[in-house]
Amino acid sequence: MNCPHAAAHGAEPGTGTVVVDPMVQDLDGETARLRDAGALARIELLGVPAWTVTRHAEARQLLVDPRLVKDIDAWGLWRSGAVTRAWPLIGMIDAGRSMFTVDGAEHRRLRTKTSQALTPRRLEALRPDIEKFTGELLDSLAEQGKDGVVDLKAVFAQPLPMRVVGMLMGVDEEQQPMLMKRYKAFFSMLTPQEERLALLDELDVFYYALVRERTARPGDDLTSALILAEEGGEPLTEEEVVGNLKAMVAAGHETTIGLVLNAVRALLAHPDQLRMVLDGHIGWEAVIEETLRWDTPTTHLLMRFATEDIPVGDDVIKEGEGVVISYRAIGRDTEQHGADADAFDITRPAPIRHMTFGHGPHICPGAALSRVEAAIALPALFGRFPGLRLAVPDDELRKLPVMTQNDMESFPVLLG
Repeated sequence: MNCPHAAAHGAEPGTGTVVVDPMVQDLDGETARLRDAGALARIELLGVPAWTVTRHAEARQLLVDPRLVKDIDAWGLWRSGAVTRAWPLIGMIDAGRSMFTVDGAEHRRLRTKTSQALTPRRLEALRPDIEKFTGELLDSLAEQGKDGVVDLKAVFAQPLPMRVVGMLMGVDEEQQPMLMKRYKAFFSMLTPQEERLALLDELDVFYYALVRERTARPGDDLTSALILAEEGGEPLTEEEVVGNLKAMVAAGHETTIGLVLNAVRALLAHPDQLRMVLDGHIGWEAVIEETLRWDTPTTHLLMRFATEDIPVGDDVIKEGEGVVISYRAIGRDTEQHGADADAFDITRPAPIRHMTFGHGPHICPGAALSRVEAAIALPALFGRFPGLRLAVPDDELRKLPVMTQNDMESFPVLLG
């Protein structure tokens, strides 16, 4: 399959298929079109057809359905050769053996190792370091923004989660900018596929070297814990440790970037709600959960495959077809969140029952870490700079050309 980048976006006339825009030029409009297309919608991803789930109830059902699997060999288009490694999104599906690409007993075995290394005690022990990193980055933000505009993403929201996940994994701080640069290029739709595949090879070299170094000299980090963990069956292979690390670093820092920036953007666009938070009438937890629902860090999660026909309402996912989970559309589901689901409202009745971090066996293992980081970063940012404001009109903020992550090119602010 040539898989040309779709030049148009929206619904193709007469087909009912929503073409997902690789340039992310109108995310709100696309989210509305997906939601209007029904609980199960036909989509096209860079020339490749698939289904997507857009409603909360149906997503809960399908995310625990054992007939939907992560194994790429269950994908008809892959088996037939219609989709190959030339497809720009293949690296998000065929990413090596890890807890993100297997199911059943093998998934439980691989996930158990990571869960053992991300215990509440370990996360709580990280809190002083996260607070320290936050303070250092706020000092840098103040210095760089003292004479005018500063990019909140580049100076604060992006390096913070990479520092945290880097420390957790045992990645030296001087290597973290390299990882940020490579992951940014990997996700971007502007990166040529040959370069993207080369980036994957470079990341493999880096992570295999890290695993071998920690095998020889274990430390107090997640990499060492994955290598040494004995509970839950056979120890992980080197390939499995590398696969888990690659996915965890990617998901661990990208999700938090989106959560922090989307929360700041929402609050600045709703100054009355920001004032309620700063005055102590509403807690930061409500801000975090409403942001996760309303402007999800993950737009579309790729991909599961049907091992047999699966009826969903009046539609049928045929054996071998691919299914995407469109979390942003699910977060705006009026049947779950009410007629005002398109509104950002931190006064919604608690708890806000969204599923932004997934549901079922593959629920995100780093969800608690992302929440801890945001719960430290957001009050610290607004506590230091209560007059923070955008340096450009909100409608001039541009999304990165990334089909899976909800991220911005930059976030120019004035510190006030």
